[in-house]
Amino acid sequence: MRRSRQLIISLLSCLSLASLGCNNSPGKPGPEPEVPRPDQVLDFTTLYKQNCVACHGNSNEPGAALFLANPVYLAVAGEGNLKTVIANGVPGKLMPAFAQSAGGMLTDQQVDILAKGLISTWGKPGVLDNLNPPTYKAMLHPDSAAGQKVFTTYCVQCHGPNGEGTDDIKGALVDPSFLALISDQNLRSIVISGMNPDMPNFHEHEDTVPLTDQNVTDVVAWLISHRAAGVEAAQSSPISESAKPNAALSKAKHEPASKQEPNQ
Repeated sequence: MRRSRQLIISLLSCLSLASLGCNNSPGKPGPEPEVPRPDQVLDFTTLYKQNCVACHGNSNEPGAALFLANPVYLAVAGEGNLKTVIANGVPGKLMPAFAQSAGGMLTDQQVDILAKGLISTWGKPGVLDNLNPPTYKAMLHPDSAAGQKVFTTYCVQCHGPNGEGTDDIKGALVDPSFLALISDQNLRSIVISGMNPDMPNFHEHEDTVPLTDQNVTDVVAWLISHRAAGVEAAQSSPISESAKPNAALSKAKHEPASKQEPNQ
């Protein structure tokens, strides 16, 4: 009986030592940080880096899309419009919908965090005080002819007399490819808020009065008119036979086979 008890005690001691050795064995990986589920990421910095920075850049390096670290744009757009665009995207353009309700990956809470975070991170209270800024969305009747005059007064120095750009500045605005990619609202937002650091916003143009709401509406209408002109030009351009799909195949199909000469 005594021997059995000693044996049991010895076995338990060995098992305890074995378990301690396994827990502290050389080369065993340590505990790794827990990776949260995508819908559990709730800090602005991470959400912006994962979903926005590739196109919109940050305060140190602007991206190819609309510059969001822009206090004027954020003040004009406001939290409500920011949430709508983040959630639903821009149909037919490059900005996708991010809300789960619109086919994206972000929850409503994450969309809300992004919209609030943009304003709290890069917004500037009072940036539009005493300036009478244009509205975010166009509310006035547009006049394309008047818009061309606005363009001549405010924009030709960088974008050329016809909006085709200049040799030293990449500023072609009437390129049909560019206009096909950008929305009317995006054009309006850029005219109002500028594109840091090169393009001034609506009240920073040298030697001229600030752009009014009507000015912005008209010049955007003039730019949009070139989009329609580009589409019409493409549709009216004749297509050569060689450029038509399956032209060579169709030609070969309807032509008689050549007669082969008998071997000599």
